[in-house]
Amino acid sequence: MVKSILAALAIWMAATSTGFAQEKLKVAIPQRGFWDSSWVEFGQAAGFFKEAGLEVEIFWTDGGAQTLTAAVSGSVDIALSNGTLGVVGAYVKGAPIKIISAEMTGATELYWWVRADSPYKTLADVPEGKTVAFSSPGSSSNLILLALLKQSGSKAKPTATGGVPGTTTQVMSGQIDVGWSVVPLGLLDVQEGKRRIVARSNDVTEMRNQTIRVNIANTEILKTRRAAITKFMEVYAKSIEWAYSNPQAIEMFAKNMKVPVAVAKQGVDEFYPKAAMQMGEIRDLDRTLKDALDAKFIPSPKTSKDVEGMIDIVYRPK
Repeated sequence: MVKSILAALAIWMAATSTGFAQEKLKVAIPQRGFWDSSWVEFGQAAGFFKEAGLEVEIFWTDGGAQTLTAAVSGSVDIALSNGTLGVVGAYVKGAPIKIISAEMTGATELYWWVRADSPYKTLADVPEGKTVAFSSPGSSSNLILLALLKQSGSKAKPTATGGVPGTTTQVMSGQIDVGWSVVPLGLLDVQEGKRRIVARSNDVTEMRNQTIRVNIANTEILKTRRAAITKFMEVYAKSIEWAYSNPQAIEMFAKNMKVPVAVAKQGVDEFYPKAAMQMGEIRDLDRTLKDALDAKFIPSPKTSKDVEGMIDIVYRPK
């Protein structure tokens, strides 16, 4: 009798522990500390992922190909904040990936800058042969820079320089003529006259309704783990709502960026409109496909119909 009770108790405890088990997801996220790369950290701080039964393991990357490759290889379940240009190029070449949501629509938070002693006031002033930075091929900074150079008529040389810290070093040492950055990084230097902004991403009016970054998953992983990935995106959306309504998010952002809270808040208020974080639509895809062709990311013209298999939105917030 005692053995039967103990056996039944053991079965009940096993079933209960299984019910409370956290489902694990591996997620690649570029550029730790940026406002829109912080949704998962915000969600973890608020307890949303734990409440949803998800345990998220973050793999931080330098962005661009590194994040994309993590999804293509299947080494992560989800890869966040990928430049749409690079994703399109990879998909057309046969990469097993799906876009599961929009990440950023419109070009808002990036800017290009020079040292205070530079003769250049705008990108139009930068002559042929001089270098202008972007992070990595296929990234949103790559796409935006190409549009800025075209719009300004500058024939300066786009140059991949990696992340913001490394880019800053290269500009200050004279290796690169014009650097790229993301707010709030460098805003204090701008205010103190140590650097000068020569272009902002929202100067490109034609890109204001274009989805420039997307979230992706490996095709096979999405087939087998769709429920967990969908749940993740639901919590991701909840975390965005929390970030725009809870002052704790700004405090975390300021700490991550090592800037005063007031500067962090200015960066969010002026450069990160909440509307840009819409998840449910990949907007102005035809323009992105044209950009991909012009930049030689794809070998021949494509239409939205040609790449409709690339998009599988798993969750649309109401």
